[in-house]
Amino acid sequence: MTSQATSRAAGTAAAERREQAVRAAVEQGLAGPDVPIVALLDTASIRAGAAALRAAFAAVTDAPVLHAFAVKACPLVPVLRLLLAEGLGAEVASPGELALARAAGIRPTATVLDSPAKTPAELREALALGIAVNADNPQELARLDALVSSAPSASPLGIRVNPQLGAGSIDALSTATATSKFGVALLDDGARDWVVGAYAERPWLTRLHTHSGSQGVALSLMARGVRAVYELAEEINAAVGRQQVDTIDIGGGLPVNFGSDEETPTYASYARLLKEEVPGLFDGRYGLVTEFGRSLLAKHGLVLARVEYAKSSGGRPIAVTHAGVQIAARTVYAPASWPLRIEAYDAKGRPKQGPPVAQDIAGPACFAGDLLAENRPLPLLEQGDYTGVLDTGAYYFAHHYSYNSLARPGIYGFTATADGVGFATVRDPQPIADLVEEAGGAHADALL
Repeated sequence: MTSQATSRAAGTAAAERREQAVRAAVEQGLAGPDVPIVALLDTASIRAGAAALRAAFAAVTDAPVLHAFAVKACPLVPVLRLLLAEGLGAEVASPGELALARAAGIRPTATVLDSPAKTPAELREALALGIAVNADNPQELARLDALVSSAPSASPLGIRVNPQLGAGSIDALSTATATSKFGVALLDDGARDWVVGAYAERPWLTRLHTHSGSQGVALSLMARGVRAVYELAEEINAAVGRQQVDTIDIGGGLPVNFGSDEETPTYASYARLLKEEVPGLFDGRYGLVTEFGRSLLAKHGLVLARVEYAKSSGGRPIAVTHAGVQIAARTVYAPASWPLRIEAYDAKGRPKQGPPVAQDIAGPACFAGDLLAENRPLPLLEQGDYTGVLDTGAYYFAHHYSYNSLARPGIYGFTATADGVGFATVRDPQPIADLVEEAGGAHADALL
């Protein structure tokens, strides 16, 4: 079976598990009149995705590969713990993300710190723990100089470079543009010579890092970024007369198909493309680090939201649900870049039947633009039905936006078999008391 056929089959199986889980969530009371929004994660699909990633790179290199999950994509401790069990580490970009990775049990040696705004305290902690650090700029490298000279560290250290290859289709996610805020701009005057000189002066710099990909970026552009960092590593090693750079961090950013259940592009196709475009990277001389995030989780999560009211305005039906900007800010504010698939379910959690009717799917927030879909053809939704907001396992329900002080939904992992569906709590629904506390409830008289 080809990788594409395998991907289609996996998508079909995942869709069947999803339908089973939605029905069970309603039957078991995880969703209902008093719990109008809930998020679900398919643990079998997450495990399969991690296994596919490991297998894809194992097929093209015998060198060691650390697959460091980008914690920003789904900052949930049980998810990180599951990925750890599947052989993955963590890429972190803040003290909070590092704390989550440590709470999940991820070892410092399997952790990479990549924030573009690391404080001295963050750097000291990383070096004390032995966490890998990629310096973003010359000023950060100067901080590392001082720290390394004052206290030995086992941390692998490197520099992040920007190959300045251009943008993808979503400007806000394009990290390799001429003016990107990330890394050392490799094509700027004198920058390449500065990087080579920095390594020549610091034998402890042993890694190079780049991240050219993200949603909307073509695989060919991502591969060009990897080739650029490989060629720079070769230049550095030639200049110093030995293989000082022994590990290349190629980042992540594999785009996700938000149009169907098929998981494409695959890790296998990307790994094969890299092998074709940059064969020297896979000949065993370099260890590798990857930092995939969205592609590991997006298609394995959904938000189930109850239709509180069904109405019409100007002749167009509107389903008013409990899923809107608070869980899908990207889609609400940039719908052209972040369209989401929506499935219609009846009050018992079964796929809704009936001819497609163009309708709006609205969220609960008090502004007119809180829409997850406009004029979307679906079986006509009625009060008490449910919408399933698909492909939301990354950058959606774990990235709550507190508009109108809407509470965070509960998140549950599910396993679906012929014997039924089991749920495990990933994150409890947020109590209203927590909202009051976050809003300064303990300091009510502070301004009087």
